[in-house]
This record gives sequence, structure tokens and C-alpha cells, in this order.
Amino acid sequence: MGDRIMLVDDETEFLEVMSERLTSRGIDVATSTSAEEAIGRLGKETFDAVILDLQMPGMDGLEALKHMKEKRPELQVILLTGHATVEKGVEAIKLGAMDLIEKPADLESLKEKIKKAKEKKMLIVEKE
Repeated sequence: MGDRIMLVDDETEFLEVMSERLTSRGIDVATSTSAEEAIGRLGKETFDAVILDLQMPGMDGLEALKHMKEKRPELQVILLTGHATVEKGVEAIKLGAMDLIEKPADLESLKEKIKKAKEKKMLIVEKE
């Protein structure tokens, strides 16, 4: 079974390009254009990881991360940003993010992180 992720970003062009590139690498990709939409989908669908943009209108990535981890503590979230700061990175990790990577993301590196996220999620689920 392949990896299943949700890609969350308010930039639709970015979503389309990343989704296409990840799909061509054997990853099942669902997309959401807002944090609110993504959180709503967590109740209905399962994902190995969520790739979440840090800066979005409305609810930002850190706020979304809090909600996602409350709803699904085993969920692995990788934050993606074009505006990384050490403070945001530290805060994201404290809130439960698995990683913080800068745009443009290296696809092979991202694929590795998705694989690690799935393994980490499985370990958590097995312990429960």
C-alpha cells in the first residue's frame, strides 16, 4: 500500500504542481486549500502525513497544527514554509510537528520525510 498524504496550501498552483510531482512518485495525494477544510477532512479520511503550509489566510499553519494534533494525536504533520524562522520552527516542533521544511521543497527529501512519518504514525498506533 502506498503512502497517503494531504497537502494543504492556499496557493492552488503550488498544490497542483506538488500533487502531480508526488503522485508521479507513487504517493496518494489529497489536497486542501484551507486549514479549516483540511481539519474537516481528518474526521472522514486517514492520512500517513499532512504537509501543511505555515502561512495561510484565516487559520495559519501553527493553529491548524494544534487542531490536527488534538483531533488525531498520531498524525504526523510536516510544515512547509517560504518564511522559515527559528522561532516558528521551535514553536512548530513544540506543538507536535514532525518537521519544518522550506519551499521550494526537495521532492526526494520530502518523500523520505513522508516515509518516516508513516513509520512513526504506525509505531504510535501499534502502542495504543
